[in-house]
Amino acid sequence: HVQLVESGGGSVQAGGSLRLSCGATGYAYTKYCMGWFRQEPGKEREGVATIDRDGSTSYADSVKGRFTISRDDDEYMVYLQMNDLQPEDTAMYHCAAAISVCYADYIPTFLGYQGQGTQVTVS
Repeated sequence: HVQLVESGGGSVQAGGSLRLSCGATGYAYTKYCMGWFRQEPGKEREGVATIDRDGSTSYADSVKGRFTISRDDDEYMVYLQMNDLQPEDTAMYHCAAAISVCYADYIPTFLGYQGQGTQVTVS
């Protein structure tokens, strides 16, 4: 049984920072591409960032230079450091696993598993 659990969301003012965490259980996640996507109510999912088994990363243009994805294979964790947050970053952020095409833009189409999400609100 695959389970992805996110944490770290919250409410911040524009220009602030948050660090999201995702823990994976029941799954040899270290063998696969992991990532984050976000979704606002009534809107399509938007891929945010991916990190592959070799540590290579990709980002949506909207977050490049502000967000950083990382992974800790020993702890089965994936992180998303978000700096200089803006109101347009407000969304539910979901952890994604087993992304068969490891690029941020492809997460909505090619993700295998997702978590329940953690809300990020920027005012």
